[in-house]
Amino acid sequence: MNKLVTALLLGVTIFGAKPVEAQHSVARQWNEALLDAIRIDTPRPTVHSRNLFHSSVAMYDAWSAYDGTALPYMLGHSQYGIDCAYSYPDLSGSSAADVDETVSYAAYRVLSHRFENSPGSATSLANFDALMGTMGYDVNFTSDDYESDGPAALGNYIAQCVIDHGHLDYSNEGGNYTYSDDYYKPYNTPMDPNLSGTQGGVLDINRWQPLTPVTNNTQRFLHPNWGDVYGFALTSDDLTIRSRDGYDYHMYYDPGMPPLMNPNIGGMDDDFKWAFALVAVWSSHLDPNNGVMWDISPGGKGNSPPLPTTIEGLRAHYNLIDGGQAGEGRDVNPATGLPYDEQLVPLGDFARVLSEFWADGPASETPPGHWYTLLNYVNDHPDLEKRFRGEGEILDDLAWDVKGYLALGGAMHDAAIATWAAKGYYDYIRPVSAIRAMGEYGQSSDPGLPSYHPFGLPLIDDHIAIVESGDPLAGVGDENVGKIKLYAWKGHGYIPDPETDVAGVDWILSEDWWPYQKHSFVTPPFAGYTSGHSAFSRAGAEVLTMLTGDEYFPGGMGEFHAAQNSFLGFEDGPSVDVTLQWATYRDASDEASLSRLWGGIHPPVDDVPGRLIGKQAGTNAFLRAEQYFMGASPVAVDPQPIAGTSGVSAYPNPVRSGQPLTVDVRVQSSDVIVSVYNIVGRMVATENLSVRDGSDNLTLDTSDYASGIYLIKVAGDHVNETSRFVVVN
Repeated sequence: MNKLVTALLLGVTIFGAKPVEAQHSVARQWNEALLDAIRIDTPRPTVHSRNLFHSSVAMYDAWSAYDGTALPYMLGHSQYGIDCAYSYPDLSGSSAADVDETVSYAAYRVLSHRFENSPGSATSLANFDALMGTMGYDVNFTSDDYESDGPAALGNYIAQCVIDHGHLDYSNEGGNYTYSDDYYKPYNTPMDPNLSGTQGGVLDINRWQPLTPVTNNTQRFLHPNWGDVYGFALTSDDLTIRSRDGYDYHMYYDPGMPPLMNPNIGGMDDDFKWAFALVAVWSSHLDPNNGVMWDISPGGKGNSPPLPTTIEGLRAHYNLIDGGQAGEGRDVNPATGLPYDEQLVPLGDFARVLSEFWADGPASETPPGHWYTLLNYVNDHPDLEKRFRGEGEILDDLAWDVKGYLALGGAMHDAAIATWAAKGYYDYIRPVSAIRAMGEYGQSSDPGLPSYHPFGLPLIDDHIAIVESGDPLAGVGDENVGKIKLYAWKGHGYIPDPETDVAGVDWILSEDWWPYQKHSFVTPPFAGYTSGHSAFSRAGAEVLTMLTGDEYFPGGMGEFHAAQNSFLGFEDGPSVDVTLQWATYRDASDEASLSRLWGGIHPPVDDVPGRLIGKQAGTNAFLRAEQYFMGASPVAVDPQPIAGTSGVSAYPNPVRSGQPLTVDVRVQSSDVIVSVYNIVGRMVATENLSVRDGSDNLTLDTSDYASGIYLIKVAGDHVNETSRFVVVN
C-alpha cells in the first residue's frame, strides 16, 4: 500500500498529526469528512472542486443567516437565474447551538446527495451519518419548513437550494452523478504505456492521446465541457468563446495557444521541443545517489521573480539542465528575525518527495482538496491570529472557517472551470506521448547525423543521444541502432518491490520513457495544457495570502516531514529525512507546480499559464467573497449564455411536481414545436405554439412528472433551442 495512503488511514494529516486537544468548529469537522470522502472517490478534480465549493456555500449561508452583517451567497438571492427564496424570520435570539445545527444539516444534506452514488459511497454515507450522530442530530429529520421547524429545517432548506442549483449549473450532474460529456472524441488513438512507443497512436503530435493503463480501461477525457459550468467570480469580461470540432468552448482567462510542433510557424516547433525535452532531462534528477545536493530550506530556494508572460521569459524561468526555477531564496524569517537554517539533501530525494507529496492522484484529496488541508493546517497553527486580512477583531473558529472555505472554494471552482476549458479546447499532448513520439521520429538537431527528422527530439549532451553500435542499448542484432536514448528514470520495470527497491537513473530508449508516477495512474485522463496543479495551487496561495493578511506561513514557515525510507510510495525512499519547507504560500504553490515537471506530467509551457490562471481566479474569488462578508451586494455575475439556450426558459425552476411550469419562448419563428424530454432522452410531452411578436409562453402540467432533470426543446423553421428544468417532490 502507498505509504502516504497508510499515513492517511492512520489518521495523520499530510502536514503532520492532528492536535488531540484541538476543538474544531462544525464547519471544519464537515470539511474533514468531505476530504475523507474525496480520498476514496475517483480522482476527479473538477467534480471535487465543485463539491468543495458547494458544501462551503451551504455552510457559509447557514452561518450567515444568523450573522448581523454578512450576506448569504444563495439564501434569499438568485444566482445565475436560480432562486432561493427566503422569508427572513427573526433569528436574533438564536444560540450558537442553533447555528451549529443549521450548518451541520446543510452540510450533511449536500454531501449525502453528492456522494450517494459515488465510489466509496457506502463508507462515506456511513461516515456522514456517524458524524451527525456524534453531534446529537437526527438524520431522519427532513423538514425544510424553516419558519415552523427551526434550525435543522433551515439547514435542510439551504441544502436543497444548493442541490437544485447543482442540477442546473451545466455540470451535467445526472441522476447517477456521472457528469456526462458525450461530444468529445479524442483525435489520437490509445497507447499502452507498458508497451514500447506510442503504438502508432499519435496522429497529431500536438493533441492529447488517451492511455490504456494496467486496468485495461482506456482513458476518457475528464470533463472537457467544464467551461460551461457556472462559477463563482467568473464574468463575461473574463470570457472568450472558441469553437473546435463543432463545439463552442467557454474559456475564462484564456491563456492562448501553447507552442505547437509546426515548422510553418517560425520558432514554435523549437519551443515545443524545448518544453518536452526539459521534462526528459529533469527525469535524470530522480536518483538519490547522483551526488547532487541542494539546500531546500527557504534560504536556498523560493522567492521567485514575477511570472513570465512570454516564451522567452518562460525559457529563462527554468534551469534546463540543473533543474528548478529562478528564485533567490529568503535571507531572514520575518517571524523570528533569524536566517533560515540550511537543509542539504540529495536532489534525487527532494525531487521524488516533491513529486509524490503533490501528486494528488488516487487515494488523495485531489489538488483542490490539498489546499483545504493546507488551510486547515494553517488554521491549527498556534501563531495564527484569526483576523480577517490580518486586521480587526479575532474571529471565532466557525466564522473564520466558513469565510475561508467560501473564498477558497470559489477560487478552486473557478480555477477548475477555467483550466478544464483550456484543456478541452487546446487538447494538448502529455509528456509520456510527446517524448515517445518525438523519439520515434528521431533527432531534430543535425541533418547530417543519423535519424534526423524535424519532429524529433533535440540532442542534448549527457541527456539525449543516438544509440550507436556497441551501445548497451543497441540490442543483440543492433536492432536499436539509430534510435534515440535518454538519460532518465528507468521506470517501474526496475522496481520489483516498491517497499525496498529504487529504479534509479540510466540510459533508456526514449520509446520506453515513463513519468515518475504511480504505475496504475501513469498520466491523468485529460489533456495537459494548462496545468490544473499550477492553477489550483496559485489560486489557493492567493486566497491564503489575502485571508491571513500575510504572505508568510504562521511562524514564517510551513513544512512537511518525509521520513527516511518510509514516505515514498512509487519506490523506496527517501534515502534521508527530507522536510519540505516553504516561507510563503506562493513558495509552496511554486513547488506544487515544479513537482509536475519532475513527475513527468507537465512541460513548463503548461505550468506558468496555469499559475497565471490561478492568480486571477484566486484574487477575483477572494474579492467577491469579501463583498458578501462585508454585507455588500456584489454586482450580479451572469454567465455568457450557453450556445442554444437563450431563446427559451422555464420557471419556476426547480418546480415542484404538480406545480404549473411556464415555458417562455423568445424566438423569431411563427410556428414552433415545444417538446419535453427526460434525462434519458424519452419524450414526455409535446405542444404546438404560435409565437407572436417574437415572444410567447405556454403552461405545462407537471403532475405526472417524476423528480429529475428535463430538457425543453423548441424547434421550428428558424429555431432549434434547448433549456432545462428540474422537477422535485
